[in-house]
Amino acid sequence: MFLMIFVNDIEDIPNTPQWLHHVADDADGIGLADVIFPAFLFIVGLSIPIALQNRSAGKWSTASHIIKRSAILMFWGFWFTNLETYDEENAMLQLGAWQCLSIVAMFMIFVDYSRLKWVWIKYTLQCFGVILLVFLAIVYKSIDEGQPWLHFTWWGILGLIGWSYLYGALIYHFSEGKLWVQISAWVFFILYNMLASLGYTDFMYPSYPFVWLAGNGAMQAFTMAGIVVAGFYSYALAGNKIGRFNIAILIGTVLLGVFGFMISDSTGGVSKASETPGWVAICTGICALAYLGFVFIVDVKNNYNWVKPIEAAGIATLTCFMLPDIFYGWLQTTDLDYPDLIKDGAGGVIRGLVFTFLIICIAKLLLKAKVRLKI
Repeated sequence: MFLMIFVNDIEDIPNTPQWLHHVADDADGIGLADVIFPAFLFIVGLSIPIALQNRSAGKWSTASHIIKRSAILMFWGFWFTNLETYDEENAMLQLGAWQCLSIVAMFMIFVDYSRLKWVWIKYTLQCFGVILLVFLAIVYKSIDEGQPWLHFTWWGILGLIGWSYLYGALIYHFSEGKLWVQISAWVFFILYNMLASLGYTDFMYPSYPFVWLAGNGAMQAFTMAGIVVAGFYSYALAGNKIGRFNIAILIGTVLLGVFGFMISDSTGGVSKASETPGWVAICTGICALAYLGFVFIVDVKNNYNWVKPIEAAGIATLTCFMLPDIFYGWLQTTDLDYPDLIKDGAGGVIRGLVFTFLIICIAKLLLKAKVRLKI
């Protein structure tokens, strides 16, 4: 989450190192920003076994919980992608105001009320949040011809997370965590992604935006890869075979990298914009290798203190994701701007780092006040 906030903040700053940014949509290659979202989905996969193993509810109750969380993320994704087509000239509210109020409404509805003693306050705030969302929906106007109101364009980051979590969590849950099932599902999504890149699934394209995979299987492949790696690590811990796990991850990383480059020429290159198999394989290898590094630092060397300054980003991830947009939305409603010194080059990079730490510090303060989003 730290890196996601950082690369998003510096994305439009000129004269910054190109390797920090997304590569162009038609380019064959990847930058740091092109690896961040795959890493996020990979971490979602890593967390699924832990989250589901800690639930004591019945099978169908847990499945219902998974579907509910996924649906909320999909709704958020649908809602916030409408910012891209907001008609600021003809709408009642400025774009920034509509964005800020949307986030406030989401907080009112989905903030964690579990520690609140007075239930009536929870329902009152949630009711006001729903009313605010309805108001924002009523005043919304679109620049898209033939689509004057809220409408679907794509799922957005949150919606894609929702779809990936839905498939990964349901597969893990109903297979009771059997490792061979997780591996099979991961291989399926990898193969489906390859077939889609080669054009063999084009006949299904009309249904993509609404059902099935919400894409070409790439996002689900990242999440299933995280589940598979978490499963291997659990087996390694139980059998005291950490050495074998380390070797397996290193070999797997090399094989994924080689595989990614081998198929890249015939499947659209290495491209995040096109979600190509080469990009999926290479990013999966990078994520697995990074996970191995964290295992060594945290589990083997018992060194956790270094992550304390940004710990809130992992605990209150959704909150951290939303906070920058509150600032960006507010900034759009003003005539304020950054000084020239931090709008370009090294100054811009430093600004991005400071901004990211400030966002995480705010999230930490909100955590202390027991305010965080929870779905």
